[in-house]
Amino acid sequence: MLNWLNAAKARAYVFFRRCTLPSESVLHCLESGGHQIGLHLENSRSFDTFSQEVGILERHFGKKILAISKHGSGKGKYGFHHYAPYEPTRYTEWAERASMRLFLGNLEDPTLPPVTTGKGLLTFPSAFWLEPHWRDTKTFTVEWLLHRAREQDIVLLVHPENVLADSSLSADFRRLIQTLDCRVLQ
Repeated sequence: MLNWLNAAKARAYVFFRRCTLPSESVLHCLESGGHQIGLHLENSRSFDTFSQEVGILERHFGKKILAISKHGSGKGKYGFHHYAPYEPTRYTEWAERASMRLFLGNLEDPTLPPVTTGKGLLTFPSAFWLEPHWRDTKTFTVEWLLHRAREQDIVLLVHPENVLADSSLSADFRRLIQTLDCRVLQ
């Protein structure tokens, strides 16, 4: 998928969990495409566990992590270190304390507008989930996204393993990155 993004000159935020740190070849694709790295927070029990995960990524990438998203939407435990509750107010507070610039939320209404906090943290509370399991597919179609994204910034949320496993989702993803203005906001 990084190769598709790079060929389309579409920059993206790519989020990693502590257990999904990329190989050297993936790091090269990320760098050559000008993509930004973010923490996909898994252990959200406390500011200390958040800080530990930030530190793991910063050591691996050799630079400050400025963006965060949350693993899971509060419905189940997905991983050894995963803390399931979805508490976005806590994550935005922690991101501000860590001088981050971006929080991408997991809500499922892509019409919700972004908000910038008093400390300059840009927060998108919701996303357009490409996978239909997490999206109202009657209201929020790919055509809806193509039209609406001309008027406002909308986060496109994908899980690479799901998109690559489904030829229809792969086709939608490729169409979106070739059609829309894909950019990073930092």
